[in-house]
Amino acid sequence: MSQQQGARPGPVQVEVCVESVESALAAQAGGAHRVELCANLFEGGTTPSAGMIRLTRAQIQIGLFVMIRPRGGDFCYTPLEFEVMRQDIALAKELGADGIVLGILHPDGTIDEDRTAALMEEAAPLPVTFHRAFDLTPDASAALETLIRLGVPRVLTSGQESSALEGSELLAQLVQQAAGRIGIMAGGGITERNVRRIVSLTGVQEIHLSGRSAVAAPVQVTNSRVHMGGALHPPETIRLVTDRARIQACVAQLTDPATP
Repeated sequence: MSQQQGARPGPVQVEVCVESVESALAAQAGGAHRVELCANLFEGGTTPSAGMIRLTRAQIQIGLFVMIRPRGGDFCYTPLEFEVMRQDIALAKELGADGIVLGILHPDGTIDEDRTAALMEEAAPLPVTFHRAFDLTPDASAALETLIRLGVPRVLTSGQESSALEGSELLAQLVQQAAGRIGIMAGGGITERNVRRIVSLTGVQEIHLSGRSAVAAPVQVTNSRVHMGGALHPPETIRLVTDRARIQACVAQLTDPATP
């Protein structure tokens, strides 16, 4: 069972965010180093069920990091939501997670140091990734120093832009500022077509992507008047799943200079 603890010299580490056991297996088959297991990627990822964690752990041998996020939306949590996060971390540890992914902010967008430290204590000895809540902080440099002071091993960020390519300038600055004290993992809009350029522009040693493709759902009857969600919803006739070939192509871009 693999545990990744921050960036390290050598080949760029590939993390794939997944929301199913099938996608986790596809990521592993494609050469990923670990998965970030979530539910509800449509809302940016929330905490997966105990059954999902347990079965994914039983099916894959690569690293398994579990998202701890009790709901979509902002990252300012009530006391009850915070307690849910604590209990979900304890359960994820029991079920064999290799690491925990979380993020918690104050209403002004700064990192909630006290509650982040408390969640890290709950997660110990597992490493913690601070997720893209970081991209909502008003001062990325100050936020990075806060995470370093807390002892967070890794932060996932798009460079505070809609994609890592657009945020590559800030990502490069964060890598320089980090100076090995924390891992900077680039995520947001990364594909097999741009991953090599992003790594070259930024110097990151870890990247995060979903590598998904649409597959048709096996439904034979549909009702266009009914949707299983609110006004903004994914279609019920297709599913987005991790594509083994796309992950393989991404890994090849990072490991084989001859890959076009």
